[in-house]
Formats: sequence, structure tokens, C-alpha cells
Amino acid sequence: MRKILIILSIISFVACNSSKKSTAGNTAKYTLENLENMDSEELAKAFPDANIEEGSDFYDEGTDERPYSILYPGTTDELHITWQDEDRKKIHDLRYTKNGKWNTKTGIKIGDSYDQLVTLNKAPISFYGFGWDYSGAVDWKDGRLKNSEIRAFLSPQNEIPNEFYGDHVIEATPEQIQALDLKVSSIIINYGV
Repeated sequence: MRKILIILSIISFVACNSSKKSTAGNTAKYTLENLENMDSEELAKAFPDANIEEGSDFYDEGTDERPYSILYPGTTDELHITWQDEDRKKIHDLRYTKNGKWNTKTGIKIGDSYDQLVTLNKAPISFYGFGWDYSGAVDWKDGRLKNSEIRAFLSPQNEIPNEFYGDHVIEATPEQIQALDLKVSSIIINYGV
């Protein structure tokens, strides 16, 4: 009986550890920053089930045409990649707007609140007005994320007062920010020049 208990303990220990390794590997696979040095061929190998769509479109308020690849199109794991070159060898940026598997090394996720971003930044943040191309863009100010490539965009969950529209930094009281109920709606990691 004692031998059986020892064998069961060993099997249980091995199963728990292999489960942890699998989860850790999965997290790293879906960490946005880990894609930085991949080209389109490497992405296709790393994500064979991604059903990758490719094309070309205009960005930066319609001023710059770039090729793109979309991983997992039409799913909660949809990831939009724009390229610096036609050969899709160097990533310009990664864009993510859905609450799926992807994450950042800093811990920012779609759906995070304004207060969570302040905590992750370890300093106050500000944000731009709504109703334009960079609606709700976060300014990390002098916080921990100031020099990162990460750009987060906030969207209000409640009605937006008129003074919060436009391409300018919003001056808002804590009460106004709380009333807006701001959540991260988009994350861009920009590697382009």
C-alpha cells in the first residue's frame, strides 16, 4: 500500500509540474513583445493555426501605406501586424483590440481600467480626447512605461461630455475620470521608425 501511495505522489507531482510548464510556455507564446524579431514566415511556423490573412492598407491618418498580416482573423485572438517592408521581414507595429490570449510583458490587457494603468505605470497618466484617430491615447508621462513601445488607448464605458472630444490632452478631475469608467480598448506596440 505504501508503494502505491509513493507512486501516486510521484505521478501527481510530475503532472502538476508539466501542467505549469505548458501554461508558462503558452503565456510566452502569446506575449506581444516576443514577436518583435519574427518575420512573416516565422510567424506562420509559430502559429500554424492562425489562418493568417495578408494585404496592404493606409495608416497614420491615411498618410502611409504598409503591408499587414492578421493572425486569427475574426476571433477574440485577432492580432493585426503591419510591416516596415513589402517582404514582411520587419514588424512596424502590433495592434490588438480584443480580450483574447495576447498579453504584454508589462501586464497591460484589454479591459484594464484607468486606475490599473496608473498602478502599472507607477505614476499618474493622462489621456487624449475622444472622437478622432488616436482617441483616448494614453500619455505615460514620467512613469515606468514612458520609454516603452506600448501605446494603450482608453474608451469610456459611459456617456462622454462634449469637452472630452478632440485631439488634445484631457484635463479631468478624479470624479470625472471615474464617471467615464475608462477601459483599455486597444494596445499598439510600435517598433517602426
